[in-house]
Amino acid sequence: MILAGMVGSNRGWIDAGYVDAPTDLAALARRALRPEEDILLIPGVRWMGGPRADVMRGEEVQILGAAVSGLAPPDGLLCQPGTHCKWAQLSDGRLDRFTTAMTGEMFALLREHALIGDALQGDVRPDVDFRRGVADSEAGDLLGALFSIRPGAMLGTEPGRSWASYASGLLIGADCRAHAKAETIYLLADDKLGSLYAEALASMGIASRLTDSHAAFAAGIAYIWEQVE
Repeated sequence: MILAGMVGSNRGWIDAGYVDAPTDLAALARRALRPEEDILLIPGVRWMGGPRADVMRGEEVQILGAAVSGLAPPDGLLCQPGTHCKWAQLSDGRLDRFTTAMTGEMFALLREHALIGDALQGDVRPDVDFRRGVADSEAGDLLGALFSIRPGAMLGTEPGRSWASYASGLLIGADCRAHAKAETIYLLADDKLGSLYAEALASMGIASRLTDSHAAFAAGIAYIWEQVE
């Protein structure tokens, strides 16, 4: 059994530690823990070379799995949307550096706990309201734009608006503007999240390619298994 992700964190079963980036799957396999017979615990990856430190657990298997399987090029910028969105640079098939953005978690916190939360219920779609949020993110006034949802919903000045889509567009737009520094972004995502990021990137003139995240993870785990078998 091969385990990767938060099971190997300081909040999981056993802390498997971190491998420093740049790194590859072979290095992860060499540093794997064996807490019990026939069980491998894959370490996470940390990046210490930028203006701030960063960490990931589980995503490294998926990102590097995409490279070794040909689902993504050996040199390229990958985006893995989710609760904590990862922007990872591959260089010669290695995970060179990465940045994490709390995009999905911020949306969930706003929906569940913020004053504007009631207005954010419902599905998020890559619709006209989402695109408006992406466009408004260019102004750089994320906090002010988010609060505008409160009077807009309360006063009913814009009936029929999907405020959930608008807020998502603001957050994803801000995320992409800060981190999408390439002509083409490879999206490791399901169809729903992938379509949102693809729409945001397209509105900025950036191409994207959706990559099967589950296939990438399976390829990464299979490669590690071959290294330790």
